[in-house]
Amino acid sequence: MKLHLRPCSVTDLGVLVNLGRRTFIEAFEKDNKPEDFKEYLDSAFGEETLLKELKDINSSFYFIYEDSSLVGYIKLNEKEAQSDIKDIDSIELERIYVLAEFQGQGIGEWILRQVISIAKAKNRFYLWLGVWEHNPKAIKFYQRLGFYKFGSHPYFIGNDEQTDWLMRLDLQEGLSI
Repeated sequence: MKLHLRPCSVTDLGVLVNLGRRTFIEAFEKDNKPEDFKEYLDSAFGEETLLKELKDINSSFYFIYEDSSLVGYIKLNEKEAQSDIKDIDSIELERIYVLAEFQGQGIGEWILRQVISIAKAKNRFYLWLGVWEHNPKAIKFYQRLGFYKFGSHPYFIGNDEQTDWLMRLDLQEGLSI
């Protein structure tokens, strides 16, 4: 298995919309009310929203490929693009999604190693993310890799207020690369 990252650009908009919607549906549709889920999906993964995010100099999207197969994507936020903390010493990993058929192959851990490398190259001190409190598989994954809970914030799927745990990885103590 040969994995690699490729930065996304505005020319990737259509692929990003489709991949973002598909991976979010695979991960969370079954756990949410249909009307709230559809509202969120249309808003967060609409072309207008994603185009604006692709053009934001403080946000970066990357596609993840296994050989020539697109298997997932990530979104990193810095400075004012961060959804909550907005600390110049950090990078937010806002999205990390791998298609269902490629999960369980170590791709998520490989992705995190790449994100850590990016953050260290930018001289950031920590990486943080939000993870739904009712996603124990993801929470255990992040904890196993050195993340710890440092807070929480509300996260809305349509009108449904949910809670995300804020989890942090101090880069000097995190995964070695």
